[in-house]
Amino acid sequence: MKKIGFLSFGHWNDAPGSEVRSAADSLLQSIELAVAAEQLGADGAYVRVHHFARQLGSPFPLLAAIGARTRTIEIGTAVIDMRYENPFYMAEDAGAADLIAGGRLQLGISRGSPEQVIDGWRHFGFTPAEGESDADMARRHAEVFLDLLNGEGFAEPNPRPMFPNPPGLLRIEPHSPGLRDRIWWGASSNQTARWAATLGMNLQSSTLKNDESCEPLHIQQRKQIEAYHEAWKKAGHQRTPRVSVSRSIFPLVDDRDRMYFGSDSRSRDQIGNIDEKTRAVFGRSYAAEPDVLIKELAADEAIAAADTLLLTVPNTLGVDYNAHVIENVLKHVAPGLGWR
Repeated sequence: MKKIGFLSFGHWNDAPGSEVRSAADSLLQSIELAVAAEQLGADGAYVRVHHFARQLGSPFPLLAAIGARTRTIEIGTAVIDMRYENPFYMAEDAGAADLIAGGRLQLGISRGSPEQVIDGWRHFGFTPAEGESDADMARRHAEVFLDLLNGEGFAEPNPRPMFPNPPGLLRIEPHSPGLRDRIWWGASSNQTARWAATLGMNLQSSTLKNDESCEPLHIQQRKQIEAYHEAWKKAGHQRTPRVSVSRSIFPLVDDRDRMYFGSDSRSRDQIGNIDEKTRAVFGRSYAAEPDVLIKELAADEAIAAADTLLLTVPNTLGVDYNAHVIENVLKHVAPGLGWR
């Protein structure tokens, strides 16, 4: 059995046909879709974070709101760009959101992807240290964040505080026990997957990955997952790690599905450059009648190697249609693959 959730980028625009025309629409509909997905029996509601874009950018108010409206579904990100984050303030926000949700937060973080503006993290007050790249800075922020989530005291208390302190050094509050084990790293390469395993983070692998072998995405991801598990075992961690992969999957069961995604049945992986140094493989979309999808997805080696599948949803088509897509995967596809 696999955990199956959705992943929304939270796009909004006022173009014809869009059901999400403003930031308010995007935020409120993200909450409603999480509620609907929980009622359908989905396991996770995840959002992608981008800055300087008409997408979801500030995740913790949204995560807290979803946590307050739901009871069982996992709530997460895939991913937060750590180049933009103050690890101390983020630890407070994450602890609060996790407590509101009753310990259901699954927080995906990463070094980020190409953004809408040049060096956008500089506008947030962050500059790489001497000799660091922006990716190095992101990993440094991540390591500080992980240390803070351990809940150990580190700050010298004021001898004359406004309110009485507990004994010893003080930690970030609120602290949510167990959250440290629910942090995921979005890895685009095999090397960063191994690094994430060494630090005891779960692994998220997207529909995009550095092209390291010229093989199809699902094979490269399967090899990445194997490298991650090998590094996890070598590090000697005691718990069992989790791994997710993201996919665009659209069962064609009615005329709306065929109108929107019928042409995606011919989709194939694509190769491109995400920056001047990085060649990447972009995963195909899966769109077909359920019986065909079952055969195609059974051959996806990365899905087979992962324990969690995140369905990327076309959020601008609205809550009702996206709930329809999620329901069709859960009802018509997942049982045929032994996922339900």
